[in-house]
Amino acid sequence: MCGSFCTLSQAMEQMRALKKEYSILPVFSQNVFGTDTRFGKAEDFLKEASEISGRTPLHTIVEAEPIGPKSLVDLMVVCPCTGNTLSKIANGITDTSVTMAVKSTLRVGKPVVLCLATNDAMGASGPNLAKLFNTKHIYIVPLRQDDPEKKPFSLVSDFSLLSQTVKEAEEGRQLQPFYR
Repeated sequence: MCGSFCTLSQAMEQMRALKKEYSILPVFSQNVFGTDTRFGKAEDFLKEASEISGRTPLHTIVEAEPIGPKSLVDLMVVCPCTGNTLSKIANGITDTSVTMAVKSTLRVGKPVVLCLATNDAMGASGPNLAKLFNTKHIYIVPLRQDDPEKKPFSLVSDFSLLSQTVKEAEEGRQLQPFYR
């Protein structure tokens, strides 16, 4: 489990674990370039993703658009998936390379796994999360509250269940129980 807030470094750990069984095509939002945070430097995450996957991360809408039509992936994982990205996916907003990658994957009927980390999943993003429960080909890594006292509206996926969720999604099933 990823502590009180999931970071990109924990997402990288999951990428390493998935790489043992799958080929990986990394896609980063163009917003990550040059955006360093308290969780680390953008350049370091991009370099690490390249090293793990053996590929240069896609980072533009134009690069992400052919993912579905050209069958570049069998399944898409968004990890971590913020409340902002979750809401855009739920409402069909395609204004980043990540949301385009998801749209492109869904339009050819392939599964998309969302590994959430958001402070407002039971608040402003709640209706969008609920909308995705009933969206074909969307699978969500099981969730829990990460700090009910200090962040009562926050939900975070159990990152350690990502690989198992991927396996279930490949079979068209949502990993249960959904809330842990």
